[in-house]
Amino acid sequence: MDGPKRGASRAATIVDIARAAGVSKSTVSLVLKDSPLVKAETRERITRAIEQLGYVYNRSAANLRTARSSFVGMVISDLMNPFFTELAVGIEDGLHDLGFVPILANTNEDLARQSSVLQSLLEHGVAGIIMSPARGTDAWGLSQILPRTMPMVLTMRRVDGSPLPYVGPDNRTGSRDAVAHLISLGHSNIAFLGGDGTMTTQRERINGYQDALRAAGLPTPDDLIFDSMPTRVGGAEAILAALASHRRPTAAFCYNDIVAMGATRTLGLNGVRVGVDFAVIGFDDIVEAEHNAPPLTTVNADTRIMGARAARSLLGVIDGADPQTMSYTGKTRLVIRDSCGAHAPANLRETV
Repeated sequence: MDGPKRGASRAATIVDIARAAGVSKSTVSLVLKDSPLVKAETRERITRAIEQLGYVYNRSAANLRTARSSFVGMVISDLMNPFFTELAVGIEDGLHDLGFVPILANTNEDLARQSSVLQSLLEHGVAGIIMSPARGTDAWGLSQILPRTMPMVLTMRRVDGSPLPYVGPDNRTGSRDAVAHLISLGHSNIAFLGGDGTMTTQRERINGYQDALRAAGLPTPDDLIFDSMPTRVGGAEAILAALASHRRPTAAFCYNDIVAMGATRTLGLNGVRVGVDFAVIGFDDIVEAEHNAPPLTTVNADTRIMGARAARSLLGVIDGADPQTMSYTGKTRLVIRDSCGAHAPANLRETV
């Protein structure tokens, strides 16, 4: 009679399968869950290793082991902003494809609420957290709440000094391209509207704004930067302050589309024709931008794709990858519509 097969004294595990197939444990798990994300060639290699090692997937035991770790915290700073709603959809899509269930929390830009939400997620044993930080979040505060072992990815807003991986668009390049476009249309007095200095995103976008002005040999005066809440009301307040300033700009680059929409509406109410008398550009390219009156020229940041990418980065951290390798900066592109005046007939444009 044949002797026992080599290794028969111990049942094969996912680790054995991963080692035999030359893949990660998470990839083996995706195959076992029939995920469509695994390439056919890789799936075949894993399936072959499963057969060779005689691995038996105990789904009941797996469910018991992962009942708590199949959940991921999705902490969003402002779900009233359509941009963050689109981001949340992208993250949820990515998590679903990876076999995770999101627990959604809206902090409403409140640091105390954010702290409470994070603590609750830890108590519920989530596998990891994707967070768009509330305004004013600092690295020290996060380190006091979260254990270093908790997998976490920041998205859309960096936290100065934090070692956590970050996923978001190239704010500086996108802003530089937008302002360079306004300069190419003949504008030299260009305001920056929205956000405040506590927001890393605002600082990055102002850097791009100033890069474009310097490249064109134009001054970069601080009195053309008008801070405000990143909301429609904030946009309205910022554009009124800009119009009342001694420089009185002829164009504005806005922190985000919501600020730009508040600005365009207020300009219209004050008899200023957006895209003719005054040029406006936003940032994000949310769904509403195309339907704004007039349609908004803006920087597309591939929001939903960024959300899905954040989910993949988190999976990498959960799977043991070096967090420093899980950061990702996405490319941006300028989408030209009517609000910047590029489409207006030359004879309708006033001298800028």
